[in-house]
Amino acid sequence: MTLAPCTKPFRLAVLRGRQKGQSTVEFVVLAVVMVPLLLIIPLIGKYMDIAQTTAVASRYVAFEGAVRHSSSNGGWKTDGELAQEVRRRFFSSSDAPIKTNDTAGDFNAHRNPLWFDHRGMPLLPVFGSNVKVSTVKDSTSQPFGTVYAGSFGLSSDNLYTGNVNVTVADIAGLKPFDALGLSITRKTALLADPWAASGPGSVSSKIKGATAAFPYAALKLAAAPLSPFISLLEPNSNPPDVGVVDPDKVPADRLGPPL
Repeated sequence: MTLAPCTKPFRLAVLRGRQKGQSTVEFVVLAVVMVPLLLIIPLIGKYMDIAQTTAVASRYVAFEGAVRHSSSNGGWKTDGELAQEVRRRFFSSSDAPIKTNDTAGDFNAHRNPLWFDHRGMPLLPVFGSNVKVSTVKDSTSQPFGTVYAGSFGLSSDNLYTGNVNVTVADIAGLKPFDALGLSITRKTALLADPWAASGPGSVSSKIKGATAAFPYAALKLAAAPLSPFISLLEPNSNPPDVGVVDPDKVPADRLGPPL
């Protein structure tokens, strides 16, 4: 009687030979997908942080126009002055002190520590070329707006827009960020150069003098004949007193002792 050779150990050996290196191949395939993803997710978060900072910086530029307008003692700030302030106070290190004429330097001590790529290179390498500021002052073009501005003695070129543009550096060796050319722009517009009253008397004279917006004399003349009839119809009511400015008064118990 002849015995057939056992082929089971041979088959197991062949299968084990074929499985050698499988985990290595799986790891390499997974790494090809996961490593770029792990690099891109933090990078997108940094881009979003820069975009948010750009929006806040544009609001600062616009509100500076509301404070330093054409009628203020200091006058308008130049685009160069605003750019210098924005670079140091918003795009520099977060603990930067607020100082006059302070300039952001192109070295790591003045850079935001989060805005670096995976190679340790800054996303904003040169503040002067990566962060730019511009302002636009437009005139009132609507007819009614022009009439009201002229009546109250307001400036007609008070639509002030602050623009902040940030150019982010490309990242070499990381597609498609190596040729992305990302540029972030944010704008904020405000009506600057307002009229402010010094007191109730100033408000009254300003309103009464704005005949185009508030025809005080004509309204007072038209309301005068109606006063007796209103008193008859409503004995406890007061007739209209056109042009009277009644300022808000602070209760006596809320006032401090006189200085």
